[in-house]
Amino acid sequence: MNNIKLFSDSTCDLPKELLDELNITIIPLYVVFGEDSYKDGIDMDTHNLYKRVDKLNKLPKTSAPSPSDFYNAFKPFVENGDSIIYIGLSSELSSTILNAKLTKDEFEDADINIIDSKNLSAGIGLLLLKANEFINKGMKSKEIVNEIENIIPKVKTFFIVDDFEYLHKGGRCSSIQSLVGGLLKIKPILKVNDGNILLGQKPRGKKRKAIDLVLNSIYQNKDSIDLDRIIVGESMSLIDAVYIKEELEKNMNFKEILLIEAGCVISSHCGKNTSGIYYIKK
Repeated sequence: MNNIKLFSDSTCDLPKELLDELNITIIPLYVVFGEDSYKDGIDMDTHNLYKRVDKLNKLPKTSAPSPSDFYNAFKPFVENGDSIIYIGLSSELSSTILNAKLTKDEFEDADINIIDSKNLSAGIGLLLLKANEFINKGMKSKEIVNEIENIIPKVKTFFIVDDFEYLHKGGRCSSIQSLVGGLLKIKPILKVNDGNILLGQKPRGKKRKAIDLVLNSIYQNKDSIDLDRIIVGESMSLIDAVYIKEELEKNMNFKEILLIEAGCVISSHCGKNTSGIYYIKK
C-alpha cells in the first residue's frame, strides 16, 4: 500500500513543531514589499512583518506558490510512489489551488489529490489534523478526500479584529468605513463563508466585548459542535488568546484547545491584535 503524504501551505498557521511531528510539508506563500519577496514563515515572521509595515506605512502584497514550487515539493514523493493529499488556501482568495492543480497535471500517473479548503489559517489546520487522523486509521487517499470534502462546509472561522486600519489598507473597507469605525470604536468580527472573508457583526467598545459575542455564540450552539478540537489563533494578541482558552475550558468540554500564532499572510490582512477562533460543526 502506498504511503500518504500530507501537504499544505503556510496559511494553515499550525505550529512548526506540530507540522514536523505529523510529517506535514508546507509550501509557503510569498510576502512582497516592493521588489523584495519573502517566503512566509521562512524568510519573514509576523513580528518583522509589522515592523516593516510600520516603517513603510503600507501593506505588502501576497502571492501564491508557483507551479514550480509545487513541482519541486511533490516530485520526491511521486518518485517514491507515495499518494499526495494537498489541502490549501481558499481558491476564492488566492491562485494557490490553481497552481497546485496545474502541477498535478504534470504528474500524469501519480495519485495527487488537491483539496480546496474554502478556508484559511487554522480553518485549514483543522482539516489537516482530521486528515492525519484518517491516515492513522489506515484509510485510503480517496476515502480521506471524500471525508475532508464533507467536513469543509462545517468548518467555522471567526476573526476578531482590533480596528479597521489593515482592512482599509488592504482594500477590504472604504476610508469612510475606517474613519467611522475608528470614531465609534468598532471591533469588526470577520467570518469565512464559502471561501470568502465577510464582515459580520460590528460591536462597539472594547475588544473583549466582541470576543464574548463569538464565545456566547459557541456556547449557545454547543450541542452542534464537534468537541474533539477547537483552535484559538492570535496575531500579537496572546493575552486575549489565553483569555479565550480559559473561557472555553470553563464553559465547554473540548478534548483539545490548540493555541496558534497567525503567520505573515493572514496577519497582513487582519492586523495587530487580531484573535481567531476555529471549530468544526457536527
